[in-house]
Amino acid sequence: MPKFNPLADWSDDDVWSYIHSHGVPTNPLHARGYPSIGCAPCTRAVEPGEDIRAGRWWWEQAQHRECGLHRRPLDVVVREATAGVSP
Repeated sequence: MPKFNPLADWSDDDVWSYIHSHGVPTNPLHARGYPSIGCAPCTRAVEPGEDIRAGRWWWEQAQHRECGLHRRPLDVVVREATAGVSP
C-alpha cells in the first residue's frame, strides 16, 4: 500500500508558519531550544548553528542513532560520554 506524506516538501519555516497562522498547539520545549523532541533521556536543547536533530541521541556516534533506553542504561551512556569512551 502506498504511503503519502503531504508535508514532505515543506520547509521548517512552512511548518512553523502554518502552526502560528492556525493556532496549532506545540510542545513548550520547542521555544526552549528543543526543535526535535523524543524521550527525556534522549533529548537535549541544541546550540545555535547545530543541526535540528543534534539534540536527539546526543551521546551516540553518527552511525548509531538509537534511543539509549533501548540500548543501555542512561547512567552508563552519560558516564561513557563524559569519559570519552566510544560505545
